Amino acid sequence: MRRREFITLVGRAATAWPIATRAEQPARLPTIGLLGSAPSVSAEWVAAFVQRLSELRWVVGSTVAIEYRWAEGRNDRFAEFAAEFVRLKVDAIVLGGTQAALAAMQLTSVIPIVFVAVGDPVASGLVVSLARPGGNVTGLSNQTRDLAGKRIEILREVIPGLRRLAILANVENVAVVLEMRDAHAAARTLGYEVIAMEIRRAEDIAAAFGTMSDRADAIYVVIDPLVNTNRLYINDLALSVRMPTMHGGREGVEAGGLISYGPNFPELWRRSAEYIDKILRGVKPADIPVEQPTKFDLVINLKTAKALGLTVPAPLLTRADEVIE
Repeated sequence: MRRREFITLVGRAATAWPIATRAEQPARLPTIGLLGSAPSVSAEWVAAFVQRLSELRWVVGSTVAIEYRWAEGRNDRFAEFAAEFVRLKVDAIVLGGTQAALAAMQLTSVIPIVFVAVGDPVASGLVVSLARPGGNVTGLSNQTRDLAGKRIEILREVIPGLRRLAILANVENVAVVLEMRDAHAAARTLGYEVIAMEIRRAEDIAAAFGTMSDRADAIYVVIDPLVNTNRLYINDLALSVRMPTMHGGREGVEAGGLISYGPNFPELWRRSAEYIDKILRGVKPADIPVEQPTKFDLVINLKTAKALGLTVPAPLLTRADEVIE
């Protein structure tokens, strides 16, 4: 089966996963609790995870079971679903994002937890160090804080007249706040005025746009589960006020954003399967170092650039890993 067909199957089945796994999997199988943002966001990521598991001889329905849960952009559901995994006595938990990892960590110090794409696991308090995580938590960083300055430099190439930069961020997420500070510092170093667009839930997004649409030249969108789940809405609002956007992942550009620069999330989820493999074979999370991304993608949406009346410089297009037309 081709990869695209596999991803499509995963996406179509996403909403039925929790029921299907409970109905079809024998109780004796090792069980993974998987907590994701939403099927619409995570289908390709989860497909990469499941495919790598199968390559490691963990076949869903045969040698391993997966309990899927989706937060749908609501932070309060992280603790709810983590508690459910604890009641189910899953053998390991894999999840995306800092807030989900912190919620799970607070509910169990026994069940191994593998996080995927956490901004700064040390500063967030998830691990003691990258080399020696300690405790029951380990995983993969997305290194996104280190990329804040680079993203703003890329945005400046497309918008030479950039003077005022808005930063859209879910301030309930500790990793997002850390990246927001780094982006703010990088922007101020370049002499830009910074406008904070602070959100805590989906209902705050429209109000945030209402307060800044006439005062900013571009928006730096800090990636997190809330933002990812509402990426289409965010980009629609940005386009309605002719505002270019910089995203932390390609999903934001596929949803109509202008540019993204960040780690390849399907690759991070694929690598997380190797952590689960080690854990199910008896290795302790404390003994598995936290790893960082090895692949970063620059993605540009020329259709959006045209709608905004922007010309993307040829050298930037040459450097892009993907151009959407």
